[in-house]
Amino acid sequence: MRLFGIKNCGSVKKARDFLDSRGIVYEFIDLKIQKPKIDEIKKWVDKKGIDIVLNSKGSTYKNLGLKNLDLDLSAKIKNCYQNPMLLKRPIIDNFGDDEVIIGFDNKKYEQIFK
Repeated sequence: MRLFGIKNCGSVKKARDFLDSRGIVYEFIDLKIQKPKIDEIKKWVDKKGIDIVLNSKGSTYKNLGLKNLDLDLSAKIKNCYQNPMLLKRPIIDNFGDDEVIIGFDNKKYEQIFK
């Protein structure tokens, strides 16, 4: 299981604390150091949709001026690859039936990680 995020993100901290407190083993991938492969981003988008994967409310999205552009799905994925801070965090993958979790929701985590 892998958890993608950044160390100083509040939602990522909550997810890591949740997993750590239950002894759940995961590999942490810091998006500031290592960006995911474009195929991984495509998989996340296929499973959850671009509106869940792309953080259109974050400062990176606003600073890049993406709101004013009419980007198609391919361009949005390419931007997520080039600027991993556009990804909503945390992202947990490679567990269960190749499931993907995006964001932190304590109730959802409780159901998934019983």
